[in-house]
Amino acid sequence: MLRKLALSTAALVTALAPALATAPASAAGPGVERGPGEVCFWTQPGQHGTGFCYRPPGYRDVPESHHDKTASFRSDVNQNMYAIDWGRHDCFYRLIRPYDFSDNWSWGSRIDGVSHTDEGCQPA
Repeated sequence: MLRKLALSTAALVTALAPALATAPASAAGPGVERGPGEVCFWTQPGQHGTGFCYRPPGYRDVPESHHDKTASFRSDVNQNMYAIDWGRHDCFYRLIRPYDFSDNWSWGSRIDGVSHTDEGCQPA
């Protein structure tokens, strides 16, 4: 009986895994697990506060809650990601390496967007 229960639980987890992995990026927040292949940003140090996650590819503006107000991040992406800061006449990027994180991210005071490319910007 116990073996059947273990097998049923494993089958349920396997069946639900694709749905959990495709949860919308806006669902990330305090106490919500981020999905594989995402880089997540929080408004408070230590990965607390309001959460926002990005899943490549493409460019995405960060929400107003995070615009120049991001305090921490964690990447669960196996490729380089780029935090983008748009200036009046130019732009800069901060490289986020695979599985990189910061619980007290000073560059978050500049973030406007995130991308899987450097968007033609200069390194900060």
